[in-house]
Amino acid sequence: MDVVVLSRFQFAFTVAYHFLFVPLSIGLGLIMALAQTRAYRSGDAADQASARFWVRLFTTTFAVGVATGITMEFAFGTNWADYSRFVGDIFGAPLAAEALFAFFLESTFLGVVLFGRDKVSPKFYLVASWLVWAGSLLSALWILIANSWMQTPAGYEIAADGSKAVLTDFWAAAFNPSVVARYAHTIIALIIMGAFVAIAIGAYHMRNGKGDFGKKTLATGTVVAIVACVLMIPAMHQQAVVVANEQPEKLAAMEGQYEEGPVGMYVFGWVDEANETVVGIEVPIGGMTSILASGDPSTSYIGLHQVQAKYGETAPVQIVFQAYHLMVAMFGAIGVWIILSLVATLRVRKGAEPSRGLLKALMFAPLFPFVAIQTGWMVTEVGRQPWIVWEELRTADAISQSVDATQLLITIALFVLVYAFILVMYLRVALGIIKEGPVTAAIESSEAKGAN
Repeated sequence: MDVVVLSRFQFAFTVAYHFLFVPLSIGLGLIMALAQTRAYRSGDAADQASARFWVRLFTTTFAVGVATGITMEFAFGTNWADYSRFVGDIFGAPLAAEALFAFFLESTFLGVVLFGRDKVSPKFYLVASWLVWAGSLLSALWILIANSWMQTPAGYEIAADGSKAVLTDFWAAAFNPSVVARYAHTIIALIIMGAFVAIAIGAYHMRNGKGDFGKKTLATGTVVAIVACVLMIPAMHQQAVVVANEQPEKLAAMEGQYEEGPVGMYVFGWVDEANETVVGIEVPIGGMTSILASGDPSTSYIGLHQVQAKYGETAPVQIVFQAYHLMVAMFGAIGVWIILSLVATLRVRKGAEPSRGLLKALMFAPLFPFVAIQTGWMVTEVGRQPWIVWEELRTADAISQSVDATQLLITIALFVLVYAFILVMYLRVALGIIKEGPVTAAIESSEAKGAN
C-alpha cells in the first residue's frame, strides 16, 4: 500500500481521536468554572456538590486528552521527519510556549482545584478554577497558531538550499492571516460543545429524579449555548472571508466549483467527479457563497480546473464537499436543539416539568457539535491538500523516508486497539460520574472534618 496514504490515515486517525477530548475538556472547563462560581457565591452544599461533579468530569476528560496528544508529538519525529525538519524553526517557539506557559498554567491550577479545596481560601480556589480554563484557552491558541501558519504561512523565508522555513518575524508568523478567525471559530465551537453536554446531563438528571441539579445544569447549558451561537455567526462569516481571500482553492472544493466565477451554495449534494459537476439542491440565490465571502454576488473565485492546472492536483473534492455541508447542517441542528432547550428551561422557570420526550431529545444534544467539530476539522485539513504547508511543502514530500508500509499498518492496528480500549474505559468512568451525579455526602463529610 501507498506509504503516503497510510501515513496520512494514521495521523488523521490519531488527531481525530485526540480532537474528541480536547473540545470536550475546554468546553467543560467553562461549565466547571461557572459551577465553582455558583458554589462560591451561594455557599450551598448542593452547589458545592455540583461543582465537585464538574471537576471530576473535567479532570477525567482532560487526562485522556493529554494522553492522546502525546502520540502526535512522537509522530512528528517518527512518521513526519521531513516535515519536522522543514517547520522546526517556525514551530519551536509556539510549541514551547504552549508547553511552558499554557500547559503549565492549566496543570498547576488543576492541581489546586483537585487537592487544594480545603487548603487555600475559597476566593483563591475560585480563581484557580478560572485559571484552569484560561490555561486551556491559551494552550489552544498556541496550537492553532502553529496550525494556522501551515494554512497561511507568514513571517518566514525559505533557506537557500530549500530544506526548511526560517523564522524572520515572530509576530507576523504568530498572527498570520488566518489565526484570529480560526481561533475565534474554534473556541466558540468548543464552548458550544461544553454547553450541549451540560444540557444533555441536565436533561438526563431531570428524567431520573435529581431535579434541582438537572434544572440548574440545563439552564446554565442553555444560556451558554445561546450566547456562544450568537457569537458563532460573525465568527463563521469571518472564517469564510479568510478562506475565500487566502485559500480560494479550498473554497472551490467546499462548494464543488469547477469553473472560475461567482460561487453558489448547495444545501446538500453529491460531487460527480467523473463529469465534474454537482448534483444536489442549491440555495436559490445566485452567488450566495460569494455574497457571504465578499458581500457581492458577482465576485469571482478560482475553480477546480484552475487549481488542477496550477498545482497538478486538487484536494479530495468529495470529502471536503460532504464534510463542509455536514458541518453546516449540524449548525442548523444545533440551532433547533437550542430552541428545544430554551423551551424546556422556560417551562422549568414557570414551575412546569418539561415532557419526558423533550428531555430525551435533549440528551442527544452533544451529538451535533461533536459531528460539526470533526467535519469542520476535516474541511480545514483535507481542504488544504496537496499541501501540508500551503504552497511550500507538499504532504507527499513531508513523510519519513525510513518508514515502510508494514510498519505503518502494524502501528495503525495497535493504535486502533489501544484507542478503543481507552475509549471504553473513558466512557465507563465518565458515564459512571454522570449517572452518579453530585455527591452531597462528600460535602457533609468534609464539613464534619472541618468542624472537628
